[in-house]
Amino acid sequence: MRYALGIEYDGAGFCGWQRQSHSPSVQQSIEKAITVVANHPVTVICAGRTDTGVHARGQVVHFDSPSERSERQWVLGINSNLPDAVRVLWIRGVDDNFHARFGAISRSYQYTILNRRVRPAIGYSYLGWCREALDAERMNEVAQVLKGRHDFSAFRSTGCSAQHAIRDVTVISVSRQGEFVKIDITANAFLYHMVRNIVGSLTEVGTGEKSGQWFEKVFHGQDRKRAGVTAEPHGLCFMNVRYDPKYMLPDSSEIFAFL
Repeated sequence: MRYALGIEYDGAGFCGWQRQSHSPSVQQSIEKAITVVANHPVTVICAGRTDTGVHARGQVVHFDSPSERSERQWVLGINSNLPDAVRVLWIRGVDDNFHARFGAISRSYQYTILNRRVRPAIGYSYLGWCREALDAERMNEVAQVLKGRHDFSAFRSTGCSAQHAIRDVTVISVSRQGEFVKIDITANAFLYHMVRNIVGSLTEVGTGEKSGQWFEKVFHGQDRKRAGVTAEPHGLCFMNVRYDPKYMLPDSSEIFAFL
């Protein structure tokens, strides 16, 4: 039987999603907990790997197991064996054609910047920070050039293993909520550090250091060296992933709509 699993995690204490020999990872924690409940070794595949310090509200993984448990037994059992920074939200049985990574139709991320003169003391591990005033409306206007199917080489970091840099961005928005500036982006898939690199360049536009014309030229120039710095990891959160509606999986964007 194949199972799809929805999880959230605080990435501050992990080396990222992917299993590593030198440091604790989210994948290692999940596999260890599921193995206890399933009573056999388990390997999980995720929708999108996250870096050190990056969080997730709507990560989705799948695993295979012949063990028979109710949804409640799976969720309660796995959660009781997880560290406090990781939690299972739901589990569903799916057919063998389901694949958490290759079956994803879209993925959504949100980056949050605290925009004030003083660094945060409370919640610092969940926020990027910019001391200069940001023009969120200008950032949003300039960011719209990213919508559609394009080559995102300008925002692709060294070490990216993707075969090409063509990605389809369906949503990109920048909004202000008091002292917080939020960048939301949805695409079919993402390159290594793509969101953080976009945020870094948009921040330079927001402060007035760079122009909208500069951002567009950098984007179409497809040269990472000409773009802005990579934004800090802890302001980034994997929000949601969507699949074929036939699987009837819970929508994390609806679960967290009240936040």
